[in-house]
Amino acid sequence: MRTAASVRPARRHARGNHAYPTWPQPPASRSLARSASIVGVAFVVSRVLGLAREVILAGRFGTKGEYDAYVSAFRVPDLLFLIIMAGSFGSAFIPVFAGFLAQNQRERAWRLASVVLNLSALAMVAAALFTLIFAAPIVRYLVAPGLAAEDQALATDLMRILVLSPILLGLGIAAKGILEAQDRFELPALAPVLYNLAIIAGALVLAPSLGTYGVAIGVVAGALLHVVAQVPGLIRAGMRYRLVLDLHTDGLAEVGRLLLPRVIGQAAFQLNFVIVNAFASRREDGAISALNYAWQLMMLPHGVLALTISTVIFPTMARLFEQGNIAELRATFARALRPLLFLTLPASVGLFLFRESIVQTIFQLGEFSERSTRLTVAPLAFLALGLGGYALVEVLTRAFYAMHDTRTPVVAGIGVILLNVVLSAALVDRYGHAALAFSLSVTTGIEALVLLAILGRRVGGSVAAFGDWFGPVVFATAAMALVAFTIQVPLERATEPGAGPRVVQLALFLYAIGLTAGTYGLAAWYLRVPEVHDILTKASTRLPVVGRMANVLPRRR
Repeated sequence: MRTAASVRPARRHARGNHAYPTWPQPPASRSLARSASIVGVAFVVSRVLGLAREVILAGRFGTKGEYDAYVSAFRVPDLLFLIIMAGSFGSAFIPVFAGFLAQNQRERAWRLASVVLNLSALAMVAAALFTLIFAAPIVRYLVAPGLAAEDQALATDLMRILVLSPILLGLGIAAKGILEAQDRFELPALAPVLYNLAIIAGALVLAPSLGTYGVAIGVVAGALLHVVAQVPGLIRAGMRYRLVLDLHTDGLAEVGRLLLPRVIGQAAFQLNFVIVNAFASRREDGAISALNYAWQLMMLPHGVLALTISTVIFPTMARLFEQGNIAELRATFARALRPLLFLTLPASVGLFLFRESIVQTIFQLGEFSERSTRLTVAPLAFLALGLGGYALVEVLTRAFYAMHDTRTPVVAGIGVILLNVVLSAALVDRYGHAALAFSLSVTTGIEALVLLAILGRRVGGSVAAFGDWFGPVVFATAAMALVAFTIQVPLERATEPGAGPRVVQLALFLYAIGLTAGTYGLAAWYLRVPEVHDILTKASTRLPVVGRMANVLPRRR
């Protein structure tokens, strides 16, 4: 673990048995703004498609036991994928691989990529075979002990199909890591779009005759598209794959050093969801499905905002750390944190206040009944309030990874996860499945505060300056919340199924969103929040009237 005081601006740092170079700055054509725009648009499209996917699944299955089984079947494949492949080719692989490329040692870089890929694939296949064989007891005793016997049998069958997806997605995430290490974000951002399209196709074409089996087939097909879509990028990047398993490969020890804490952290995080799933399975039918729908709604703004920003700033912060430029690293993090909070805070409040209207408007059709809405709205309230915590953890974790510190976020995460399990167990019997969402949000908020405090001590920075900026954002959010609270109940009545034509209800819902967003933007403009100035300045190139608005707004620093 390195502190700011230990960093020296030098061309090279000794790490293990070899040296890692100072990384060059990316060319202007691959600036943060351009990369963020590309990734942001792709994330928006992917999240919109993900939402469409959930709408289709909600209309088809609602909160029935069949869909509880489908969601439960996903838990272990997700666990395997995130532990083995996402950990290997995320925080652990990118810094070492990109270091070789920056030193123009491409042969060493591609050899390392081949070895990490081969070892990860072997581990993934072995874990998948284990899951395939022991799927029944895994479902019965670990994932969903409270489901009915027929739903447990269905979950077992689905898990045996879905276990193919982490192998294919693993190859896709490997390609993603290799490409993003070279500041190539386009195809990695496109891959999730194709993944969601395949699932939607499975839900529309296969589910009417095959039920959730058809959706599972769509998932596997989407995972295949996820990796195939990135192959052209690997070819253009000059990838040289080798079928080699040399444990003495240069850089592999460093990858392993970075990987171990990451694997432990991912395992704990995903086991946390497995435990939450097990708690929910013992509640009323549909509790698992409702938690999943609420989680997907929360992940829509989270993916568009937090994942976009964290994906783009990670390689840049890693380069700055290798250069010993802690001041610029701190500035880069601050530049990412401000727009993240500027957008996440009002999104959290809006998602909370409009939660019932959102669920009614988006999900309540077909098999998704009024009961399904009630089941989903309860956990969504707490997940919405926890959105800021989740967004902060995403970005803060990437900052630590960029500084070659995987231990701190992992230790903090494990402690918070243990707290979540204890809190969930204490509350779930009295307050039902909504208590599980409450516990997740509270403990994630604690994790964010802990990581923020540690990072602040490590890289420095002025808390007072941040407070001067954050205060107006809070006031602007309060103004938006007042408007949203005023129209909350009328909007809920207007969006009730049968209260009017569906098109009119959707128009009223969009009007409410526009009104509250406009209130927030106007209040932020009046309070001279600099992010509004930046938006208006960029828009002024196309709309002169917007430029005049920007000119009358002095920037707050």
